[in-house]
This record gives sequence, C-alpha cells and structure tokens, in this order.
Amino acid sequence: MVLEGSGSRIKGGVLISRLNMLRRHGGQIRVDEVLGRLPPSDQALLRKSLLPVAWYPLELNLRLDTAIAEVLSPEDEGRAFIDMGRASADESLHGPQQAFVRAGDPHFLLSQAARIYRFYYAVGSRTYDWTGPRSAVLRTFSAENVTEADCLTIIGWHERAIELSGGLTPRITHPMCRARGASHCEYHCSWD
Repeated sequence: MVLEGSGSRIKGGVLISRLNMLRRHGGQIRVDEVLGRLPPSDQALLRKSLLPVAWYPLELNLRLDTAIAEVLSPEDEGRAFIDMGRASADESLHGPQQAFVRAGDPHFLLSQAARIYRFYYAVGSRTYDWTGPRSAVLRTFSAENVTEADCLTIIGWHERAIELSGGLTPRITHPMCRARGASHCEYHCSWD
C-alpha cells in the first residue's frame, strides 16, 4: 500500500515510532505542538491511524523529524535526531523486528542490514562488512533524499540496536555521506 506522493517512501512504522516518542515526552500536548509546525496536509495525515507496513512519503518523515528536533532539542538538534533513531530501534526491536536481536551478538543484527533496510526504505540498499570481533561497516547505496539529519537517525538506531544485542558503549562514525557529496553513506560501528 502506498499513500500520497510517488517519490521516496518510508514505512509507517517510522512515523508511528516518532509520534509515540513524542507522547512519552509530553503526551498529546507535545504531539500537537510538533504537528502544529507542519503544513495542514501533513497534520491531517499524521492525525489519522497510520499503518506500520504502509508506505508514506519520505519528505513527510523528514519534515516531522525537523519539527520534533526544533521542539525537543532546539539547542542541539543533532542530538534530537540521534534520540529519534534510538527510540525507533527500541520500538521496532522490542516489537516486530525482535527476531533480529540475539543476546551477546551485535554482529547477527548488523549482518541483517539488507533485510532491516527494507523494513524502512523503498529505494536503495544497505550492506554489512565484518571488520573485527567488535566492529563492522555498514554502507548505504542509492538511497534517495539523503540528509545529514536522516543519517543521524540511522546512527542512533544502530547505537541502540547494538546495545540491545549486548554490545557495550557503541560508537558509530559516519565518514562518508551522500549529503556531503560522497557516492554512498558509510557507518563504522564498534563496541566493547
């Protein structure tokens, strides 16, 4: 199922996790505050029952993420995007994607990067390379509408995913980014 728009798409589960995070940070009042920053058409769509497996315009998600960052962390919007990614991982990996978590084995989850990518994005792909007992590199190719903010949500998602898989003190660097002119995005993951 595809709702509104024909460009880049993202699954409804991402939008749902963002709205749930807002509810945890202030209830419906906080949701209304963020939605009030969006165009009326976005507000109308986000106030409906969202379907976790339906496709929605990626631009809608990007606008929602920006509004959330402006409200929750205007002094450090980058941190807000990382926190959104972490909240999304918490929700999905304690729910429908729980099978990707194996206690004590972050590599198992990271090795599923291509499959997990499809839960979120309609265009592009992600690869996994084992680089050591506690490190790996993920690469994203051919994604559309890459923004540094979206990349921060990906960093947050993988930080939390590594923690949920038993990795301690996860560190993720992002040396290559399409939003900064690189041919693909690259995420170097390590943990203790």
